[in-house]
Amino acid sequence: MRDFVLTAPTRRFLLQSSDPSVRYFALKDLCGRAESDSQVRAARAQIGRRGWAWEILSLQGRSGNWPTYRDEPTNLYLPKYTSTNFLLIILSELGMTRKDRRIARAARLLLDRWSDPKEAVWGGAGAETCITGNGVRMMVRLGFLEDPRIQRSIEWLVRAQKSDGGWHCWRSRVGTLAAWEAMAAFAVIPPESRSPRVVRAIERGAEFFLERGLLREADGSRYPPWRRIHYPNHYYYDFLVGLDFLTALGFGSDPRLRPALKLLERKRGTDGWWRLDSVQPDLEAADPYHPRPPVYPVILEYPGEPSRWATLVALRVLHRAGRC
Repeated sequence: MRDFVLTAPTRRFLLQSSDPSVRYFALKDLCGRAESDSQVRAARAQIGRRGWAWEILSLQGRSGNWPTYRDEPTNLYLPKYTSTNFLLIILSELGMTRKDRRIARAARLLLDRWSDPKEAVWGGAGAETCITGNGVRMMVRLGFLEDPRIQRSIEWLVRAQKSDGGWHCWRSRVGTLAAWEAMAAFAVIPPESRSPRVVRAIERGAEFFLERGLLREADGSRYPPWRRIHYPNHYYYDFLVGLDFLTALGFGSDPRLRPALKLLERKRGTDGWWRLDSVQPDLEAADPYHPRPPVYPVILEYPGEPSRWATLVALRVLHRAGRC
């Protein structure tokens, strides 16, 4: 891959970042460096030893979980978004894997707890799309694709797809853009590991999101937070989330993505970088996903300031779509 994505200022902005996750993904995804490249290997070796991943891991308890409610010390899901579940999602996005014993310990806590028949949060009787999709995406990135519990959860996501090709995290006969987690989970499964059923679910899901241009529901309704850029997203949707998984799945050239891609390009600053518009939860009255209090947002970068993570993802999207 030709190294033509990064201008000199943007190269410095990303590659001179103090966070090794940003450097690692910029070198690999934007500069086309192989995993065997010395700079790529050096950046990966630092993930978890410094930067955002290290800061999160420094708060981990001895048993592998993160601090939670005093009266519920073993709760892995609450409070949002500083519990084990949500922090492990972030760590998987930052490039951590089960090769790190701290990650392996935390991942096994979640796998054992949420695959227990009494809980069955992932792909069981008590499952729902948002949590299961996030769980699959997280665990595949961490290196647990072949675990039977993850394989069952992938099949559950296929079965949970609505007749219109979408998904919903609440009871509904139709899908919604807000339930994006299944598609994002499928996007991190290597193509050679996708079953025919998963491939068909991806095709149907892509059509669902493409028909809506990533920006509106089937009835034409538009939700303002979907047009804003955030990180971390956890289970909230925005158009950059949609662009990321659709371009990763190979749909970057579909003309129905043009409005969302143009919106992304308009959000680029004159310095060539992108900024976060808000942190999650970024909610308005029409949003049904109002979390129960208390909620503790995880802030890695501040809204309104140049964001290395948003810039990385935006450039990756535009590159896949052939627009840079």
